[in-house]
Amino acid sequence: MLIEEKNWGLRKDIKKGKFCFLIVVNNWAIELQKHEFELLYKLLLKLNDQFLEIKDDLMDEELINLEIEQLPWYGELEGKKDEWNLRLIFESSEQTRSFQMYWPIPIAENLFYEIKKMWESMD
Repeated sequence: MLIEEKNWGLRKDIKKGKFCFLIVVNNWAIELQKHEFELLYKLLLKLNDQFLEIKDDLMDEELINLEIEQLPWYGELEGKKDEWNLRLIFESSEQTRSFQMYWPIPIAENLFYEIKKMWESMD
């Protein structure tokens, strides 16, 4: 499965082996293992749930910042009611690698929904 947009992409290739998910944003890319992708999906759902709880109470120009740490991931949603970005940090529990991702407006919302659809289609 491959989804490519102008400045981002998402790929799932289970046959590839250990690192079977690829996330591309602008000029960088990262490969994730299936369990890392699942934990990212769960973190994004929590961030989205928190956002949806307050969204209707926000004024159009009001700035928000939501943070969640759900090891090995840390996520931060920042922006306004109708546009936001995401910063994600991964700290490996196996001490093999760590990295940070930044998804700008409007990539963040689109990529979030595509990750959600991709993971849920695997059930």
